[in-house]
Amino acid sequence: MVSSAPTILPDPTFYPSPSQAVKAPPETLAYVVTVDPTRTRPDALVVVDLDSKSDSYGETVGRVDMLHPGDELHHFGWNACSSALCPANPHPHMERRYLIVPGLRSSRIYIIDTKPDPAKPKIVKVIEPEEVARKSGYTRPHTIHCGPEGIYVTALGSADGTGPGGVFLMDHTTFDIIGPWEKDRGPQYLAYDAWWHLTQDIMLTSEWGTPDLVENGLVPEALMAKKYGRQMHVWDLRRRKHLQALPVGEDDQMVLELRPAHDPRKSYGFVGVVISLKDLSASVWLWNRTNGSWGIQKVIEIPAEPADPELLPPALKPFKAVPPLVSDIDLSVDDRFLYVACWGTGELRQYDVTDPFKPRQTGSVHLGGIVRRTAHSKSGPLNGGPQMVEVSRDGRRVYFTNSLYVPWDEQFYPEGLKGWMVKLNAKPEGGMAPDPDFFLEFSGERPHQVRLQGGDASSDSYCFP
Repeated sequence: MVSSAPTILPDPTFYPSPSQAVKAPPETLAYVVTVDPTRTRPDALVVVDLDSKSDSYGETVGRVDMLHPGDELHHFGWNACSSALCPANPHPHMERRYLIVPGLRSSRIYIIDTKPDPAKPKIVKVIEPEEVARKSGYTRPHTIHCGPEGIYVTALGSADGTGPGGVFLMDHTTFDIIGPWEKDRGPQYLAYDAWWHLTQDIMLTSEWGTPDLVENGLVPEALMAKKYGRQMHVWDLRRRKHLQALPVGEDDQMVLELRPAHDPRKSYGFVGVVISLKDLSASVWLWNRTNGSWGIQKVIEIPAEPADPELLPPALKPFKAVPPLVSDIDLSVDDRFLYVACWGTGELRQYDVTDPFKPRQTGSVHLGGIVRRTAHSKSGPLNGGPQMVEVSRDGRRVYFTNSLYVPWDEQFYPEGLKGWMVKLNAKPEGGMAPDPDFFLEFSGERPHQVRLQGGDASSDSYCFP
């Protein structure tokens, strides 16, 4: 007799492969962290309606305020995702339910439950800064990734707030901090993002700066002395051992967002570099493995734009130009389109990366910008610019917000950055345009990272093609 189907099935938002994730139903909600720039009120997680058929489309429909002011919520993520289906360390009966939300300035971590009502999330646990430092050896948690065996958290600082930064693990059921991840750090000192090639047992990390170089704004002297991140790192994921450092150009500073190919058969990915001291340009680099050796090369360069010094903030007046300041990139789940956010010039670029060694620009949208101040059809002139970018699983919708990090906002937009979130519609063949009906303003707070209900292009990793 054939046995009946099991009564406990994997979370329906877990997908063995990116090709299956692309076919998933469209998202109907987004979770967005917001920050109070005055640090007098708690930051928040807001819920935004993404259902175009809804009467509240493009509006905030839920909210949970944190418990303390000054957390500076930044990058957050799910407790579990499609990597739970990977056969090397499977947890198929986990549930994508909890959001792990760290405070970059406070080092406090909030655990937020999105059920039973996804529009009414609630705080169910708080891990205080002292516990984070004591158990992990780190402070300033920055990025959350759901891995097969737990939650990976990158952190900018050591327990005493200096360096090195690194990675620690959390249990994805109890949310207890397990401890620091690295067994053999090698030369790695600065930290920022972490990602992986799961089926190849390879982890990648990138570099920004230690807390003293970050949390009070960009330090010009440190930038000119090349003290910000200038390389990415390759690790043995299972042995937790540093394998190789991959430096970018001699003048390049701040090696930030890592976006590996979603197809587990591929051995490449993209990393964004904020600025070159040579000419204020920004760039995107491709890492790849050939014959067992990892390398890195520049594949996209975006020049600075000449500008009237009278229109520039004090830090940029001597240069008479606006740097692109590439602060985020995102790769569509089908690995075809790369999105590059130019926060300084107010441009979001789209590249066809079917051939990852030869990206071809296929789209551009301007909103905001230090000089341009390009308006949306539902707004007046905007400041800020494309910053945190998120792409739907099917690649047809792109969302972004305009705040980078409060101290950096103030340096580049000293008049005070006004928060907003927009949606772009992307064409399957390439090209994109703003949705004229989606423009969400934030009063008295600034939006940062966006997570889509059920997963998105930067949440999940897959172990089958």
